[in-house]
Amino acid sequence: MNVQIPLALRWPAQQRFDTYVAGDNAAAMTLVERAAEGTDSAWVFASGSAGCGKTHLLIAACAAASAQGRSAQYLSLAKLPDDRAQAIRSLGGSDLLALDDVGAIAGNRDAEHALFDLYNRSKAEKSTLLFAAAAAPAQLGITLPDLVSRLSSCTQATLKPLDDAARREALRQRAQARGLVLDEVVLDWLFARTQRDLGSLTALIERLDRESLAAKRRITVPFLRQLLGGES
Repeated sequence: MNVQIPLALRWPAQQRFDTYVAGDNAAAMTLVERAAEGTDSAWVFASGSAGCGKTHLLIAACAAASAQGRSAQYLSLAKLPDDRAQAIRSLGGSDLLALDDVGAIAGNRDAEHALFDLYNRSKAEKSTLLFAAAAAPAQLGITLPDLVSRLSSCTQATLKPLDDAARREALRQRAQARGLVLDEVVLDWLFARTQRDLGSLTALIERLDRESLAAKRRITVPFLRQLLGGES
């Protein structure tokens, strides 16, 4: 059966290498950039906790590859249909394939074998694979030893959480991309009262954009108190 995979055909403009606040992850970003450009044959397995920018890097890689005329696909394995093995077998045929949330198939024997086969097929086709997960391959709970071995043979890039200064810069950039201005007083208020992981902060920026537009107000501390005061 032909499974329709929701592959991204357009890459969000805010997820590019030049909008990635690297912090201590500059070396990891360079590895992914080289893979995206096709200047390095090494495959990369990026791991790290939520909010480290794994998805950002994978999508940035696809965007960079596409800009150079290379075909690219991005897919989160956590968002596959029920028959994950068949869905994985339907992948391939691109110069660059970026697979996110690899740990989502841990324990699914058929899906693990399908990913093992995709790995070998991509090697034979001289495609480039990029992987991302919350932990290193040996720590994901994957039960197929050969798959763990293959994933572990990739260049390992361990992403570290951004410190507060880097998170502030990332939040400021995301706001600027939406035409929003966050002054230091607003940033101080947000960081003192909201979750500081980058994913939560990015979602908050999206909400503030909607709410400020609807209210036709600038983002100020009084506005934040009115909007978020009961949640802080």
